[in-house]
Amino acid sequence: MNAATRAARGFTLLEVLLAVTLLALLIAGAYGGIRAAARAMHAGERAIDRTDRLRTAQQFLRRQLSHVMPLAFAQDEGTAMQHVFEGDAEHMRFVAPMPGYLSRGGPYVQTLELVRADDGLQLKFTDAMLNGYDAKNPGANADEPVVVLDHIRDGAFEYRTLDEQGRLTDWLREWPDPQITPMMVRIRLTMQPGVPIAWPVLDVPLKLNAGAARVTVPQTLIPARRAQ
Repeated sequence: MNAATRAARGFTLLEVLLAVTLLALLIAGAYGGIRAAARAMHAGERAIDRTDRLRTAQQFLRRQLSHVMPLAFAQDEGTAMQHVFEGDAEHMRFVAPMPGYLSRGGPYVQTLELVRADDGLQLKFTDAMLNGYDAKNPGANADEPVVVLDHIRDGAFEYRTLDEQGRLTDWLREWPDPQITPMMVRIRLTMQPGVPIAWPVLDVPLKLNAGAARVTVPQTLIPARRAQ
């Protein structure tokens, strides 16, 4: 059988099956590579989004805390003590201006708190205009709470001031005098296992005259200084 005759007969069934099989393997390999690339791209986008969210959260918190204003938002009925700053390990409340794009004018009573959720702790932020704020019913005129960060394993708010000698104290888990503001605030968070970002400890000095924030802290509230 000459070459012309073989060419006229075309391909055998076995040759066609082999060609189809090879083509299917090539398509499967290409599809697997495309899927792997898509997964990597989406994972990268999620990591970037979460990193951007963390950076934005830190910038927002730094701005709000550094602009704390010594304005009273509550008063004790018995002692007439004015409250300008309240804080413990899981909650703090203060007065500060809101960013222009979020503000309707005037200072705002702002609350930060660590709240238990299904996926761990959430860092929530709530604000309400100081004008008309009711300390007995803080949520009456407040906006809906905003989740600043989630998937938190544990965390705490801490506060620093000056001792009787005018030196900075160690960090306190509870702010002892609501009539004045601390000198510095710290937000310490540890993210859940598997979360691909870490929260750098956020230390924020308040932009106030040091004399306005100076307080004599009872010695029982000042933790012993660590050995040098």
